[in-house]
Amino acid sequence: MTNDADSAVKPAASSRGKPQSKGAIKAAGSKENDLRRRKLLDAALAVFIRYGFRKSSMDEVARAAQVSRQGLYLHFATKEEIFRAALHYALDNGFTAATACLSDEALPLETRLVQAFDQWIGRYIGMMGAGAADLTEASNELADSALEHYENLFVEAVAKTLRASGLMAAYKPAGLTARQLAETLSATARGFKYSCGSRTDFVTGFTIAVRAMCMPLREPHER
Repeated sequence: MTNDADSAVKPAASSRGKPQSKGAIKAAGSKENDLRRRKLLDAALAVFIRYGFRKSSMDEVARAAQVSRQGLYLHFATKEEIFRAALHYALDNGFTAATACLSDEALPLETRLVQAFDQWIGRYIGMMGAGAADLTEASNELADSALEHYENLFVEAVAKTLRASGLMAAYKPAGLTARQLAETLSATARGFKYSCGSRTDFVTGFTIAVRAMCMPLREPHER
């Protein structure tokens, strides 16, 4: 018979019968913690988008994430802390998705620009609850310079895409730069953000703006 004391101290075996290394165990634990954190932040985003900052509570976030209140507090000590983390999480995800669209050279420039701005600005249009009007104020107060930082990165990514597209040759005689065009697109997108009732309306309206800016790239019979 196997001695229970001896078996208790044996390291966990992998599917091939070999003991797992400390590094593998640590990596597995890190992945699990990352997935748990993402679940909490996804839940927090949904709650803040629906109720706004002031009307949201840690209890509501815990219920949305299907964890105990104590479990939530193990990761985030305050509502301000989880709001700040959720905002950074949303900005990073949006920026990653938007720049992936810009980098897809298999698509026409117009499509890449519309998809990128949809990921960066359009993704939450129409999702805000009645009590979410305070999110902009809360974001400005709690996000430090994160909003400005990510916006600058995104606008520069758009400018870089425009520089590489060949479009700038048409605007060079007017003295316009890629950065100026990128900033114009950003301002236009934000205007649509506040005037459109749905994400679909945003994409429709912004597509017209992008098409107008990219007109010099079209063949004469396509204009």
